[in-house]
Amino acid sequence: MERVNNKERLLKLMKILREQTDEENELTFEELMYHFKLAYGADIKVNKNSLKDDIDHLIQSGFDVTINQEKEGLPKYYSHQYRLFELYELRILIDAVVSARFISVHETKSLIRKIKKLTSIHQAKLLQNEILIDSSVKSESPMVRLAIHSIHQAISEKKVITFQYGRYNVDKQFTLSRNGGKYYVKPLALTWTNDFYYLIAFFMEAEEIRHYRIDRLRNVEVTEGTFSYAPFDVSKYVQSTFHMFAGSEEWIKIRFKNELINVMLDNFGKEVDIKKEDDDHFLLTTKARDSEGLASWILNWGSQAKVISPPSLVEKIKNEIARMQEVYK
Repeated sequence: MERVNNKERLLKLMKILREQTDEENELTFEELMYHFKLAYGADIKVNKNSLKDDIDHLIQSGFDVTINQEKEGLPKYYSHQYRLFELYELRILIDAVVSARFISVHETKSLIRKIKKLTSIHQAKLLQNEILIDSSVKSESPMVRLAIHSIHQAISEKKVITFQYGRYNVDKQFTLSRNGGKYYVKPLALTWTNDFYYLIAFFMEAEEIRHYRIDRLRNVEVTEGTFSYAPFDVSKYVQSTFHMFAGSEEWIKIRFKNELINVMLDNFGKEVDIKKEDDDHFLLTTKARDSEGLASWILNWGSQAKVISPPSLVEKIKNEIARMQEVYK
């Protein structure tokens, strides 16, 4: 009969416990030995005492092995129950990956397979995703992960990056902006918002901070040029940039119906300046980027919202309402 050497046997035992057991699934000694035979063939020789010593070694080394014996004389059951992630945490990770538009369908499936390996094969079956992977809204760019890796490297090393940027036209063809010319930027941060991943960077040509969707970047390269880092508040930038539309930052004041209070707290946070105006309305005051994106967002709430200031934003809203009336004449 063939024998498994001591080191290999110990590693195989750890693998069996990791993959085959959890809180609900335990194995007796005989079942552990059966899994060895499945792996190495029916002729393999596994000594019971050696296996017991291996379990003791695993426990002494800090690897979790739970031993369960309900009554004296009954078989002992062995399992690996401690996991780095709880099952609900793995579910959150999988749902986030499936919902992320910037991750391609292929990479989504690959990531889900890897996440499932963080638990036993039995619990992995419970992670069967209920959110369907909608390929129509997923990124088609296979280079997203490489772009993210390069940008993270550039941010940590404070290096200038170059890339090409583009968008889809009405023929659903991806076309590069600026006739394919390169953008030179100082990368400041990566942020995930509105189901997309964005690079926030200082665009050197225009000398201003802009943001770019990662799935629209092409040919990202880290240069040898370096820059000094100035403190940058990512959350403040994202909060002021509605739906990631650019514009100049202004103080805005909007009157809302009371039923929208929770929506506004979700968007602006609990610290936002909110004052009661009357029994039916409240006033929200905050800094935001005066843009077409902000105007469109406000119009979502119809007659439940009225812009008080600044005048430039009031004009944007009025002009858009006039254009809408013209369309529906």
